[in-house]
Amino acid sequence: MKSVKLKTNPKVALLFKNYPNTVSQKLLYLRRLILEVANDNDEITALEETVRWGEPSYLTKNGSTIRLDWKPHNPQEYAIYFNCSSRLVPTFKLLFKELFTFEGNRAIIFKMDSSIPTEELKYCINTALTYHKVKQLPFLGL
Repeated sequence: MKSVKLKTNPKVALLFKNYPNTVSQKLLYLRRLILEVANDNDEITALEETVRWGEPSYLTKNGSTIRLDWKPHNPQEYAIYFNCSSRLVPTFKLLFKELFTFEGNRAIIFKMDSSIPTEELKYCINTALTYHKVKQLPFLGL
């Protein structure tokens, strides 16, 4: 398996450290999926892990930003966020409306005590990481 060149901002580790332990574990699992998807896609050679809007964020040359977060005012949920002006979440809703809970056109929401449909989420992550190459395709090529 190839290894994506990962450029990490040290502030991201601090963000994960500042979440409650159970939340951090959930968000680090999402991070692991993002890294796994990037490593499995030969078109992705570099991934930047940084902070955007105060949240751990992931960017690729041909992709759309992915962010992760948990909000203290809604402690039983955490989310993976996508660009709200893209076709990503509207397309995910069409394809996976029975599997995921969505927040508007910007996020997939997970409950702390629920399992994640991993393979379907990996499709969503891969599509976001390659968005600018697939945005013209029907259903974003999914």
